[in-house]
Amino acid sequence: MNHNVLLLAAVPIAGFVAGFINTLAGTGSLITLPVLILLGLPATVANGTNRLGVLMQNIVAVATFRNRGALDVTGSWKLVLPAVVGSVLGARLAVDIDQQTMRNVIGVFMLVMLAILMLKPERWIAEHASPRAPRLSVEVPLFFAIGVYGGFLQAGVGIFLLAALVLGAGFNLVGANAVKNLIVLAVTVVAIPVFVLHDQVQWTLGLLLGAGQAAGAWFAARVALKRGAGFVRMFVIVTVLLSAIALFSGYG
Repeated sequence: MNHNVLLLAAVPIAGFVAGFINTLAGTGSLITLPVLILLGLPATVANGTNRLGVLMQNIVAVATFRNRGALDVTGSWKLVLPAVVGSVLGARLAVDIDQQTMRNVIGVFMLVMLAILMLKPERWIAEHASPRAPRLSVEVPLFFAIGVYGGFLQAGVGIFLLAALVLGAGFNLVGANAVKNLIVLAVTVVAIPVFVLHDQVQWTLGLLLGAGQAAGAWFAARVALKRGAGFVRMFVIVTVLLSAIALFSGYG
């Protein structure tokens, strides 16, 4: 079988794995971006095409969390709005990406997130923590900055959102996962048109990827709700550690 055909067949499989990882933690794009680049897409086009999978994945994840009563949409808009505004700026900056520099930056932030997870584990496993009212002087610039990053590259944004939602806004980890997916969905909806206008979306590969990611997201959301914050926390720690190692070793 032709090498490219094998890679093409791997797209929905990679999408399923990435959708599962993204829904529970983040950094699934570290799987899908290399696959798209191996298929011959320029890095900028791979970056734009990847958003189709993220969009389909988060539609399914948000719907699953909402249908099972784990997502309060009306109480999340103060966190969603600054992230959405930031994502527009980030997407416009993504026309020309220095991939290796960005990989190194993500790797550093992954290690920072890993340290936070290790130092304050009680905040991640507190099943019944209640969300605090957003402190606008803190949350607005924080979620705006995360939105800029998410619009720019996407990879790893879920980890940053989880840290901000749990450590900053007071969510338990399962609740944070639900709101995280809502924010990523909103960010992706406004970022995609920027990539489309710059002709940086390959629709066939993007839709194949999205089909796999949607299936992975559906499965992951059900796992998160069934297994609880303790399981999700361990999954996040492993994901962060492996992602940091992959980034610094030049994988992908």
